[in-house]
Amino acid sequence: MSVREAQINRRTNETEIEVSLSLDGAGRGDVETGLPFLDHMIVTLARHARFDLTLACRGDLAVDDHHTSEDCALALGAAVDQALGERRGIARFGHAYAPLDEALARATIDLSGRPYSVVYLGLARDDLGGWAVENIGHFFQSFATAARATLHVELVRGVNDHHRTEAAFKSLALALRQAVARDGGADVPSTKGAL
Repeated sequence: MSVREAQINRRTNETEIEVSLSLDGAGRGDVETGLPFLDHMIVTLARHARFDLTLACRGDLAVDDHHTSEDCALALGAAVDQALGERRGIARFGHAYAPLDEALARATIDLSGRPYSVVYLGLARDDLGGWAVENIGHFFQSFATAARATLHVELVRGVNDHHRTEAAFKSLALALRQAVARDGGADVPSTKGAL
């Protein structure tokens, strides 16, 4: 059985990011982005996807949180893409609902090799723990682009923006856990023969 791991080092004038990822882990996450709520969400994703993940980012937070949000998502998505390799023998598709108190979110993912995303969260606050709410949806979109995945994340209901966001991350984690799962086959799950 092949090891599904990745190491990503992303350096720009705006951020420096190091990611270590194992798709077949125990759900351990060690994340430091300088944005505590973003850290909490990425650790939550690792936990429920059962990924082992280390992510460290030094970003230009004195400017604002956009570059850190976007680049962490791009680095994480690139790590998932790299760890999947040719994507042989994976389930490919995943979907999940996740509740958190009054909030309910749904995520559907296709590790198709075709980046596309539809994200609807309807968040109302300006920020959560210093993370601008407008960057939360952008995080999902950037992740899908770099992971080369089609991703739909939607809020079904909810009032509290913390709960709504966390439910969205948990639903993505559970959908990812299904999609990356080995299904016992050896082929690429596509009529094209490649993803």
